[in-house]
Amino acid sequence: MVERRRHERFSITLELEISSLFKQDYELIHDVNESIEVRNISKSGIGFFCNHELPLNYYFDAKIQLAPDKYFYAVLKIVRMEKLDDGYFVGCEFVGLADILSMKIDLYGKEQI
Repeated sequence: MVERRRHERFSITLELEISSLFKQDYELIHDVNESIEVRNISKSGIGFFCNHELPLNYYFDAKIQLAPDKYFYAVLKIVRMEKLDDGYFVGCEFVGLADILSMKIDLYGKEQI
């Protein structure tokens, strides 16, 4: 299989709650209330498991906690979804992530090695 990822992914265990989704042109989906388990992170995005199907090309706000004292806020765009036996695996891309924050992700990855 050909590797298509632009950046190296690092394992991470992180729980997030998606309360609402939004799209350009002010399309909103309220009361999503989906708990997700983040499994990997890279400079370009995250991968996570969830129980329900989420719409592609929608965005959500997230607090990414790399360590107890290291976190940042980001906007993520849902770009792919894979149906699994017990839920869905979702791929998201960071939107407009500042270079200093992507460097924090690289440092996190180096600390995990």
